[in-house]
Amino acid sequence: MYLVTPDPAHGLVVAPRSSDDLTPETEQALSAQDFTWNTEIEAYTRPTDYDPEDVERIADALRELGHYVIS
Repeated sequence: MYLVTPDPAHGLVVAPRSSDDLTPETEQALSAQDFTWNTEIEAYTRPTDYDPEDVERIADALRELGHYVIS
């Protein structure tokens, strides 16, 4: 399961519930969209202005990979 949400301090945040959610395909898909792993918050982040379409686009991509997503 993933949470996809904008955050004022980190930009767009994609947070897995556990390390089991970090499949190689998911990590590759997020990296390809310029996300980087932030060890401080244990989530992928991408600096960006808030855009609801970005949240839904990322959430849909994770759903296509078989993940349950809260956005």
